[in-house]
Amino acid sequence: MRRTAKELAEAIGARLEGDGAFELAGIAAPERAGARDLIYVDATKHAQRAVASAAACVIAAEGVEFPGKTVLRSTQPKAAFARAAELLLGRAPIASGIHPTAIVAPLSRVAADVGIGPYAVIGEDAHVGAGTQTGAHSVIGAGCWIGARCRLHPRVTLYAGVRLGSRVEIHSGAVIGADGFGYAFGEGKYWKFPQAGIVEIGDDVEIGANTTIDRGSLDDTRIAEGVKLDNLVQVGHNCQIGAHSVIAAQAGLSGSCVFGKHVVVGGQAGFGERCKLEDKSVIGGQSGVLGGKTIRSGETVWGTPARSLEKFKELFAWYGRLPELAARIKGIEEKLGGK
Repeated sequence: MRRTAKELAEAIGARLEGDGAFELAGIAAPERAGARDLIYVDATKHAQRAVASAAACVIAAEGVEFPGKTVLRSTQPKAAFARAAELLLGRAPIASGIHPTAIVAPLSRVAADVGIGPYAVIGEDAHVGAGTQTGAHSVIGAGCWIGARCRLHPRVTLYAGVRLGSRVEIHSGAVIGADGFGYAFGEGKYWKFPQAGIVEIGDDVEIGANTTIDRGSLDDTRIAEGVKLDNLVQVGHNCQIGAHSVIAAQAGLSGSCVFGKHVVVGGQAGFGERCKLEDKSVIGGQSGVLGGKTIRSGETVWGTPARSLEKFKELFAWYGRLPELAARIKGIEEKLGGK
């Protein structure tokens, strides 16, 4: 969708320098851009890439000049570029109208302007809000409640009773509301513990492909507004994830973990049962947080078991010297033995 530089500047809150009537048609990296593609620069070291680019319009912070180009000045160029890109590109539809092969239960409540793709299933008493699109072969279980303008890509599965806010996006293969891993041992075997809760997901959440979020056991699993989960993330039963937290691929949360707001989790990090991450804590990739442990607000930790970043760096440096230190110790032992 074409937009003028002035329209984009107003929409993203940027300050315009140059030709406001210049019309943009797409986005690209500086080296691949054509004249009507929008580019961005988020660090001074990349400024020359933009200067040499064929693109005529760039989003950048103050203090860097781009001779002959229209500039949209923003304190957060990358975020501004993301917002502008959505305006220029729009979103490819997942489904339009209700496909003849879709199965929509008689007692479901489906808004008039939803899209339901081929072979999708909408269960009894499910509510599907206005503008929501459900891809091919997806399943919305009985009693689910889905807000407005959600996007469920093909082969998404919502078990019964799942609740989604508005503008939630769920990518292919995700399973929301399956039973958690809960068992009680007795009489020589494991007995399934009740998994009677639901999953509640807030507005503007995005859930990656093949991610799984288990329903609550005796409580509910809750994902707050603005949370972003990467592909292949596992969220156990009764977990609570605070607003605007982000979790990278292959991270795994055991049951009853509590994450605060604006938490950042690196890929392949693991969390034991009932651990707690306070607001704005940061967990490095492949870290292991032991069950019951609390990571304090604003703290950055790394390693297994997770420890402060400063301590991790110190220990990691020593790990690298272990062969050298072992050789020195062996030499000392040989000298002492020789005496």
